[in-house]
Amino acid sequence: MLGYFFAALIGLALGTLGGGGSILTVPVLVYVLGFDPKLAIAMSLPVVGTAALVGVVTHWRAGNVRLQTAAIFGSVAMVGSYTGARASVLLSGRVQLLILGVVMVVAAASMMRSALRDANTAPTNDAPPHPVLMLSVGFGVGLLTGVIGIGGGFLIVPALVILGRVPMKSAVGTSLLVIALNSASGYLGHHGREVVPWDFVARFTGVAIIGILTGTALVRHISTRQLKRAFAFLLIVIGVLILWQNRAQL
Repeated sequence: MLGYFFAALIGLALGTLGGGGSILTVPVLVYVLGFDPKLAIAMSLPVVGTAALVGVVTHWRAGNVRLQTAAIFGSVAMVGSYTGARASVLLSGRVQLLILGVVMVVAAASMMRSALRDANTAPTNDAPPHPVLMLSVGFGVGLLTGVIGIGGGFLIVPALVILGRVPMKSAVGTSLLVIALNSASGYLGHHGREVVPWDFVARFTGVAIIGILTGTALVRHISTRQLKRAFAFLLIVIGVLILWQNRAQL
């Protein structure tokens, strides 16, 4: 039941924030449900990708998905994701969890900074876009997806806003489409290495979908700033615990 609770939370974060929630999937599968780290990473990708794709539909209806931007950013991210997945065989499961712990702390800091910025001034879109930097971030996000099984929305959204000059609402919807593409490519990179329990993955994904539909429905009525702060605190706690659990790898 605790695992399914976190599945709903993952979907809720994806629906309201456009990312961040997927980073919880692997820790939940490993530390709450007891799966092997490498299997958990392979399992997380269809969960995250399917949940994100469902969220895309709602944002598409609201006109918040930029297909051209998603195609360009997503294609580079997919290359990185597949590359990272194939290369992950060189790393032990504990090293992958260690990397995940570091990324979670960084994600928490990014989310907290975003919350503080929302409280003061929103970023302006007056400066020209930086396509090379944006595509570099896309490839980097893809690598992380393949190696540690995250969607990377906490990096995709600010990259689209700051580097691509995409309005925030469109960045959230577009990021979900990129996450779906990214996750599919990453899973292809892992395919054949692990025996995925698809019956459980389907149930876990179903709960996450309920969460993401709830999040997209509530996004207009809740304070995303407060949600970001609370979620950032949760990420810090879990990230530090993961780092402590795998400190021997240092």
